[in-house]
Amino acid sequence: MTMKNWTTASVAAALLAWSAASMAADAIRIGVSGPFTGGSAPMGVSMRDGAKLAIAEINAQGGVLGRKLEAVERDDEAKNERGVQVAQELINKEKVVATVGFINTGVALASQRFYQEAKIPVINNVATGTVITKQFADQPENYVFRTSANDLIQSSMIVDEAVKKNKFTKVAILADSTNYGQLGREDLERALEKNGIKPVVVEKFNIKDVDMTPQLLKAKSAGAQAVLTYGIGPELAQIANGMEKLNWKVPMIGSWTLSMANFIDNAGKNGEGTLMPQTFIQDPNTPKRKAFIDNYVKTYKPAGGRIPSPVSAAQGYDSIYLLAAAMKQAGSTEGPKVRAALENLNDKVDGVVTSYSKPFSKDDHEAIKPGIPVFGMVKEGRVIHAAQ
Repeated sequence: MTMKNWTTASVAAALLAWSAASMAADAIRIGVSGPFTGGSAPMGVSMRDGAKLAIAEINAQGGVLGRKLEAVERDDEAKNERGVQVAQELINKEKVVATVGFINTGVALASQRFYQEAKIPVINNVATGTVITKQFADQPENYVFRTSANDLIQSSMIVDEAVKKNKFTKVAILADSTNYGQLGREDLERALEKNGIKPVVVEKFNIKDVDMTPQLLKAKSAGAQAVLTYGIGPELAQIANGMEKLNWKVPMIGSWTLSMANFIDNAGKNGEGTLMPQTFIQDPNTPKRKAFIDNYVKTYKPAGGRIPSPVSAAQGYDSIYLLAAAMKQAGSTEGPKVRAALENLNDKVDGVVTSYSKPFSKDDHEAIKPGIPVFGMVKEGRVIHAAQ
């Protein structure tokens, strides 16, 4: 190679490297925050993978504002203090323009204030504590949005199923000791009170508890006709298994987390018939849902073809599409402009949970409204539509 050719080749290589680096630097960085390890992992991993599917699809269509989307993933381990660290790191070091995620209500409440202070939108796509989107509702601008069914919606559905449909007058509440469990319990008690019912027993348990006998004995002795639950998969399975040990079988109706793979698998036959509200069931009953399910299974190859937490995956997917629509409408990734666009989306966004038409407003940051969730039921290792 001559000196001239070598120089030309060097310049071309340098330009190529500079161009690639420029494109990488120009990516729109979106935080994806959740528990990817531990008992909450089925929710966190499914949410993350659903969000990444949406990002890949959007990038294949040219990205947003001529730029690629880039997921910046962080495992918050379902710990409040770790969630705080992750939020600060994503904002200050990774320079994300928005974050989706938060699986656990406590982590959300501890962490999202940093996004609020930084004027960066955050879309809670799994955490359901009713207070989450109201944490900063008294401020002129609220940067916290949600694409999951809050506990006010779920608790009302659970109570309607138990009291109005099944005519139960004696119900027990078993809830874990986390923010999620206790805030959900409060919503359940308020919903019961509206129906003139007071629970015969209200008991709590801790994460990693493996023996629910004391709580269940109290419920059984009080004549409970159903057990209403607020917790996550592993401990909920201990409730189902504990009822079997006591040879006491009454309906178990609880929040959406009864659909988690680690409830279904750990409870086995004892989880059969369990009921829970669902925004999404792994059923290809529309072309959009079939494409999403097929893509998820093909890409991530979950055991038995079952998404660990279909609700989390679908809500993660939809949250990215809503965020991308807001950025396109705003013509910007600046937090205040994206927030304003989210509050007044002009175009309908076709998601897998639902089709979103102006899902948010300035005073309502909840994309999921009453009437969207349906009841799911555990049957033969999967969640199906309860009406089936």
